[in-house]
Amino acid sequence: MPSPEITPGAPCWIDLMTSDTEKARHFYGELFGWEFEAGDQEKYGGYITARKNGKTVAGIMQKEADQAGMPDVWATYLRSDDAAATASAVSTHGGQVYVEPMDVPEQGHMAFFGDATGAAIGVWQPREMKGYELVAETGAAAWHELHAKDYDAAVKFYQDVFGWDTDVMSDTPEFRYTTLGAGDSAKAGIMDASAYLPEEVPSTWQIYFAVDDADASIDKAVGLGASVIDGPDDSSFGRLATLADPTGAMFKIVADNAPGSTESQSAGA
Repeated sequence: MPSPEITPGAPCWIDLMTSDTEKARHFYGELFGWEFEAGDQEKYGGYITARKNGKTVAGIMQKEADQAGMPDVWATYLRSDDAAATASAVSTHGGQVYVEPMDVPEQGHMAFFGDATGAAIGVWQPREMKGYELVAETGAAAWHELHAKDYDAAVKFYQDVFGWDTDVMSDTPEFRYTTLGAGDSAKAGIMDASAYLPEEVPSTWQIYFAVDDADASIDKAVGLGASVIDGPDDSSFGRLATLADPTGAMFKIVADNAPGSTESQSAGA
């Protein structure tokens, strides 16, 4: 199938910052059927590219010594046509620049920010590396979702900084949810998490991976050293669960989902 069309402001890449790349390769390789290729150490710091059926799906990188106290974590990157301009807009609209735009030889430019609610979000300005080549297929990212402690500020930030054309999916006291795009063409979601995220837990981006069978995937993941954080739960968008990999990086799985349809039920997950 052709690579997904990635428009400016939309999710385009994910990667895992981990304390143990070998353990991560084994876990995700077994769970999702990924294959791996390590980049040149001098040029790319040994950055590992994961592929599924020959298509790029994710990256894996080793934490540096000065990051030892940080948790292992998955990150979402949004596409930018000008990472430097995006960095300026982030600062202007209440965010923070964690990593200034930097050149990745031949591949593109990357940067890392904190949004106006404190959630970490990456940016990728592509050259040769356009982004992931497989989306919403088994073993690939299916949905990206911001759990925001300040929902209104989050929606405005992504509209102002990334030019999101948003659609309000739900606006009830129990469930407030806005998407980038609408319906089946939606690319990501923002959910009001103020009612359930503990005070010490910041706003956070979460990634859903598509699986064929949620329960079988949970059993396999646990057998490989993962922990079940929440679920599995049935919803009108599929069967969902939240897991932590063997070194503690959290991710979600969803079964029987359609592209752009998992913007759903993870409230409280």
